Amino acid sequence: MSTDIYGCIETRHPCADDDWYDDEQWLYAMDLSPLYSGNDYTAFGCLFGVRNHAGWDPVAAGRGLPEDASAEVRADYERWAALDALHSATWVTWQELETLDMSAVPRGSSGLLRVQEPETSAAAWEYWVTDTWPPEIITRFGEPPVGSSPATARPGTWTSGSAQLGFHRVTRGQALGPGSGWEHVFAVMKALAGRFGPQGVRLVAYFD
Repeated sequence: MSTDIYGCIETRHPCADDDWYDDEQWLYAMDLSPLYSGNDYTAFGCLFGVRNHAGWDPVAAGRGLPEDASAEVRADYERWAALDALHSATWVTWQELETLDMSAVPRGSSGLLRVQEPETSAAAWEYWVTDTWPPEIITRFGEPPVGSSPATARPGTWTSGSAQLGFHRVTRGQALGPGSGWEHVFAVMKALAGRFGPQGVRLVAYFD
């Protein structure tokens, strides 16, 4: 069963710290779905530690729903949580996201091995590999020509019969950058930070 992400962007009211202000501190800004509707586990693991097959040091894993979440977010979350349909609620501010080291790589893997067999499926199989190639790959396709160990292998692509294989290392910038879908989320959060400040914009997320 696949894992999908839900949530929204919230902003903190500019007057939230004033003595006279007694309304909600955090306000619903927009839903996540128009900006990002994918289920890329590489990004999920990198940001939130969900489906973290690569072994990233996640940015914001398992923080729970914010205690001061907006009424809209809390109502949506509690409606689905009552059905035991949600897990791994968390949140992250734009201040955290804008200072990420995009050159970081997952500690738990040497890279990503991709195998596509057009004759059997249009989809590709992906393997996060450490210091050895998967035995089933060796048995079926032979030792990859890029190196005897993923830890020292060079990035590259090759063919074996009708299958196309490729190995490359993945940075955080590749997981979250242009083409990932997350660039749209980050662009909106950055724009809102111009009004509410980097600490006054956050993404609240949860998964099924």
